[in-house]
Amino acid sequence: MRLILATIGNNQTVNFAVEEIVRLIKKMDKNLTLDVRRYLNKDASVKNALWVGLDNSVDQSEDDHIVVKVENGAGIITGSNERSVLIAAYRFMYELGCRYLYPGADGEKIPVRSLDYKALKVSVDETPSYRHRGICIEGSVGYEHVYNTINWLPKVGMNSFYTQFFVPTTFFDRYYKKNYLDENDRDYGNTLTDDDVDAMMGPLNDEISKRGIILHAIGHGWSSAPYGFYATGWTRYYGEISDEMRSSLALYNGKRGFFDNLPISTQLCYSKPNVKEVVTDFAVDYCKKHPNINVLSFSMGDGGRNHCECEECRKKYPSDHYVDMLNMLDEKLEKAGLPTKIKFSVYADTLFAPKQEKLNNSGRFILGFAPIARSYSNSYDEIDLDNLPETAPFVHNKDMLRNTVFLNVAYLKKWQENYSGDALVFDYHLMWDHHTDPGYYNTAKILHRDIVALEKIGLNGVLSCQLLRSSFPTGLLQYVQASTLWNKGRSFEEIKDEYFITAFGEQAKAVDEYLSTISDLACPAFVRGKIIPGYPDFSREEVTTRYTKLKEVVKNFTAEFIEKYESTSIEWQYLKVHAVLVTLFANIYIARYNGDEEKVTEFSNQFREFVKQSQPIIENVCDDMYLCDDVLGKFLDRHHPDIEDDGKPIFYEY
Repeated sequence: MRLILATIGNNQTVNFAVEEIVRLIKKMDKNLTLDVRRYLNKDASVKNALWVGLDNSVDQSEDDHIVVKVENGAGIITGSNERSVLIAAYRFMYELGCRYLYPGADGEKIPVRSLDYKALKVSVDETPSYRHRGICIEGSVGYEHVYNTINWLPKVGMNSFYTQFFVPTTFFDRYYKKNYLDENDRDYGNTLTDDDVDAMMGPLNDEISKRGIILHAIGHGWSSAPYGFYATGWTRYYGEISDEMRSSLALYNGKRGFFDNLPISTQLCYSKPNVKEVVTDFAVDYCKKHPNINVLSFSMGDGGRNHCECEECRKKYPSDHYVDMLNMLDEKLEKAGLPTKIKFSVYADTLFAPKQEKLNNSGRFILGFAPIARSYSNSYDEIDLDNLPETAPFVHNKDMLRNTVFLNVAYLKKWQENYSGDALVFDYHLMWDHHTDPGYYNTAKILHRDIVALEKIGLNGVLSCQLLRSSFPTGLLQYVQASTLWNKGRSFEEIKDEYFITAFGEQAKAVDEYLSTISDLACPAFVRGKIIPGYPDFSREEVTTRYTKLKEVVKNFTAEFIEKYESTSIEWQYLKVHAVLVTLFANIYIARYNGDEEKVTEFSNQFREFVKQSQPIIENVCDDMYLCDDVLGKFLDRHHPDIEDDGKPIFYEY
């Protein structure tokens, strides 16, 4: 069979879409003969061609809209912009049976089958449920991990990537330093420089551009970079500070200096007009020099509760000073003729809505709601907008209670009283919290419910602040996120069934039930600890019984399924490694709740060592650094070994 692929125009994203159809369809049927052509415009005289590109049949827009109308191997794959054409190309192949379960080559599942003209029949005309569908770099990453994520985004209908910092060195350094600290590694003693990371970001930005992905950038460092302190991580500085800069820093506890020696976290004296001028001029100049940035994430200092205490600054809320700068930045961008969008953060101190100021040009801005302190034991879909809790009164440089979705949305609603522009949630389901859930199952359900409910709370999508390697033991979380952002009408059952059937075939139901049982027995709300709302107060006996049962479930599943299928696919190998780690996880909690700290240390060491040994297998799907730090540190530390007479542990709140 011969297939004519006719490219419309010479856009790099459309050309890439055609290349991807060629690659995937030839994997599906190697006997297919392809005839690839390029035309300036769609030509009605060309017979039996499958056209790919913008043909003016869909209204052009920055928002995505895909159309695939193919019958007998001829027709059109198009969209509202070039990125939409690429998404439509992947959707065409999806309808033929391709699945893209998680980032990386192993996550791409291409069925081998014979194709004929009759089989090449696809009809799709869709717009996604939400405008913003993106991922933000986090965790520990190497070049390939970032590339894998960028490459995966349009395959599953995602459209945005956020790089953070002027150079995102901190994320790469976390990954590469294990080589530089290993005496047996050829790179022992080296260091990763900002220039090294910048050199990697060059080709990665090319990959973003090739796919037409919306690039979000910076976020951190706006209070220090204009004065020469470029933020590439949370690095302390103990050197001299110029008089010019010191006079611009916030007055805090009677002095002006870097808060906790962290330039990135230090606020400025925003009531001084020259401070706002310096920062906004710097931002405009940066936009001029980096036209590839579509959305500039513009924030105050990356630390709450160290705002300027001078008399003038205290006359306004931090968010009032913030809005002043945002309006100034908008005016300067407008004057410079720059279309760059600005994302501002409703986060920490700026959760308190401004009292005096208001954004003048909402069309320039995207509100980024960042509920970093929320609990994932509840979902946005539980919120009653008519009965939100009372928000705390603003107290300068004092934190407020904000550890539930209900409280966070109550603060958001105050912002929305005077802002009706574009908005997204910058959420953290896959940053730390997924490590409270060894099966990923219950967290995936919360994530699905949250995304479905976003429209209800006035948000138009997600920019997920997450570990890029979040597909262990499965990629269910990321798959649910992408699928629901595209179509919030798809049920969790439908999405997870598709995932498990693709990954595990006839054993899909068994794996489904296994991971669901692991999640239920481990109980993420319990692992989060008592300091998190919704904590179930398990006794020592219940912890021991529940986690002993967890080990039995893993043992039985390993004997019945993993040992039988481990050589058949990488997904089964992931489950094999995972089974060992879940057993150690259970042993650690049983030991802690029975007061045996020697065993806690022994099992924790075994956990770390097994993760290290398993890296050749799980490298691309598991952030080993964060897995160990979260499971053995962040969450375990909330469970202390002191046992009261009634068998319940004593907890210490931080």
